[in-house]
Amino acid sequence: MSFIRTLDRLLVKSETAILVLFLSVMILLSFAQVFLRNVWGIGFLWADPLIRHLVIWVGFLGAAVATHEDRHISIDAITRFLPPRIKSLAHILTSVFALVVCYFLADAAWKFFIDEKISGEELVLSIPLWAAIVIIPVGYGLMMIHFLVKIAEHAVLLFARPEARPQ
Repeated sequence: MSFIRTLDRLLVKSETAILVLFLSVMILLSFAQVFLRNVWGIGFLWADPLIRHLVIWVGFLGAAVATHEDRHISIDAITRFLPPRIKSLAHILTSVFALVVCYFLADAAWKFFIDEKISGEELVLSIPLWAAIVIIPVGYGLMMIHFLVKIAEHAVLLFARPEARPQ
């Protein structure tokens, strides 16, 4: 289990690094656009579409990091009052449900990605559109990996001896 946790931590560090890089690029490009437009009345034609697609990347990478940190959307009003074993079981069930939803969304996103790749459209600066939207199926895949790790962690807690469980 420690090997899986180590891989999961390495994955989330990579996601966070890319997230910081893309957020920085978005901020710098946005600032440059505003400055150039207000001072000289010019701007980069390619910046706005690029920033829009970086928002998608940041959204999916942020969702993957949130899943790792157990900060994805959840309703914990009831589970707060449950005993630890039942709480672990509830967490497993909700994570399995979320994993299945992510699987179907990833499958649909993959089909969309393939269609865009076949179309051969370009985003800007000779960047193919498929390179900008590949984050959609990849993002759902990353969330699936994090949900699998959460399921494994809670399964260990569920089947652990009572004295080994955290209170």
